[in-house]
Amino acid sequence: MAKDVGGFPRRWVCSVSLVSETSVVDVRDAVVLLGSFPALAEATLTIERGELVVVQGANGAGKTTLLRLCAGLVPLARGTARVMGHDVGSNRAAVRANVGFLGHANGLYADLTAGENLSFWSDVVGASRTEVAAAAHRMGLSERLLSTQVGRLSAGQKRRTALAVMAVRRATLWLLDEPHAGLDAPGRDEIDTLLRDAVAAGATVVVASHELERSASLATRRIEVVGGRIVESGGHS
Repeated sequence: MAKDVGGFPRRWVCSVSLVSETSVVDVRDAVVLLGSFPALAEATLTIERGELVVVQGANGAGKTTLLRLCAGLVPLARGTARVMGHDVGSNRAAVRANVGFLGHANGLYADLTAGENLSFWSDVVGASRTEVAAAAHRMGLSERLLSTQVGRLSAGQKRRTALAVMAVRRATLWLLDEPHAGLDAPGRDEIDTLLRDAVAAGATVVVASHELERSASLATRRIEVVGGRIVESGGHS
């Protein structure tokens, strides 16, 4: 097994063989319509493997739509988009298989316990009990929380569980929309550490965030979305 990074085996966070030699994300002149409204308007973006990119912009600018496009969750109206070497226009299912997306909803089964949610995804991807236990520990999920039904958890506890699930899923590309929401300061710091460890272990991470000060220290690169267009691509922090 490859050397652990931040408590995560490299193979747990990312199956590097799934990443082609091309860019992880290659979006060109992408137009995404929500009804008749262009949520993305000729957006162009390239993200290389191992980057930790923070996406900034006002509410309604298109940040969430950009993440959802990269996750294979919304169709292209025009332009092209390739994620993990797969064409989003023709094969969104292949994109979704290798991407972990965490939106405002946590994507958890509310009627299952936190531990059962982790076990479900570990069975899907073949993760070991040791890997599940490490993910739970990494996100501060105690035995009491693991045995608690998700519907009874606080917002912060649900967020921690969802991030532990993402680690168990071994996603190669992490897409997170305001991941710090609902967490206290120590929880936010722990997420920042988790994301840096994921990148160190071979994953690529894209985070949409309103928190300019926090994201400035977190990102290897920052981009801005305005009116559905990517108008600025910052250099490395």
